[in-house]
Amino acid sequence: MPAELPAAADAGAAVLIRDAKEEDREALRSVLVAAYEQYAGDIPHRWEEYKESILASVDGGSPKARLVAERNGEIVGSALLFGSSEEAYGNPELNIRNPIVRLLAVSPAHRGQGIATAILRESARRAAEWGADTLHLHTSDVMAPAVRLYEYLGFERDHDKDVQQGDILVKSYKLHVREKVIQ
Repeated sequence: MPAELPAAADAGAAVLIRDAKEEDREALRSVLVAAYEQYAGDIPHRWEEYKESILASVDGGSPKARLVAERNGEIVGSALLFGSSEEAYGNPELNIRNPIVRLLAVSPAHRGQGIATAILRESARRAAEWGADTLHLHTSDVMAPAVRLYEYLGFERDHDKDVQQGDILVKSYKLHVREKVIQ
């Protein structure tokens, strides 16, 4: 069942979190590139490869859910939910056997309106519904505003699941979905 939440910045509009549809693909590509493009300068030697990987996620992989955030008929955010580290990263050695959020994205024009929180709330709800104890994600210090949001919402560091990618430490976070409710 889709989650519908009042929008913080536009009291008349609601944000609908739902499963992506086939016709959402182009909008998803646009939101993902717009959301992650701000990091191109931080990873100039990897940006094109990263962008191609992000775009490939719209069509590929095997997520348990492709979520979109919709406001007034416009796709303004998205995320992928995978069931394990093997499914999310092709890395069974990480040994994460609970849902993982990947590529959480909010259109730059819609940031600060509670959309990422709404997507994470729905992700946590689904993780609990699937019988999981925790919801995981990975991020880096380059994405400082996202890190602050995750910590504010109750995600805690899971150092054992960190990954080193070249010179970047990709930090692992988890939320105990049966103990914490994202407000």
